[in-house]
Amino acid sequence: MSNLDAMVAARKRAEMVARMRNLAKAGPPSRGAGAPPRSSQERCDICHTTVPEDHRHMLHLVDRRIVCSCEACWALYSGNPEYRPTGMRTLWLDQFECDEPTWAGFRIPIGLAFFMRSTVTESVVAFYPSPVGATESELTLESWDALVACNPVLEHLDTDAEALVANRLSDPAQYAIVPIDHCYALVGLIKSRWEGISGGSAIEQAVPEFFAGIRARSVNASEVLR
Repeated sequence: MSNLDAMVAARKRAEMVARMRNLAKAGPPSRGAGAPPRSSQERCDICHTTVPEDHRHMLHLVDRRIVCSCEACWALYSGNPEYRPTGMRTLWLDQFECDEPTWAGFRIPIGLAFFMRSTVTESVVAFYPSPVGATESELTLESWDALVACNPVLEHLDTDAEALVANRLSDPAQYAIVPIDHCYALVGLIKSRWEGISGGSAIEQAVPEFFAGIRARSVNASEVLR
């Protein structure tokens, strides 16, 4: 790779990280005292028609934001190069293998992160929650390859659509493949509950709730991939 190519790739990567952090930091809008109640009706971010609570989502690849969409826009824009439908499967990885040396290779300071394949960076990117939202963790190709070698299910991780989410704060550790919008929801949930420097009860309460929800609606990889 030439120096120019390397500079362009680094610029794209920095822009992607900044956009993901901005999305995570935004969180749900606050309502001050006396503010009018927020409408209970959600709308498509493209055509602005009302959508049901269980509407579809897409990832805007340039802005790196989750887009709510009605069925018509989802069908119309799914093939658009600027959009990517979020994943559909929730797969519980009940036999996932990740030892301490492998995890240490990711240089993630806490035991909670999600990993996604990105067309913007042309690599696998890891993010973990922090007081400022989603913080990037540098990945080495060797570390990710070692994880994939132990867990071949990761070879089919859908680019820009789904992510491996890891919770090593629990005992035993929990792993799942989920739609990428679920990961944004987890970061936003923790951000909205963060207190002080350490986070207070944000992670202690939000993470078990999140993974309990995933577990309830997931299928076991050991049953699907026999």
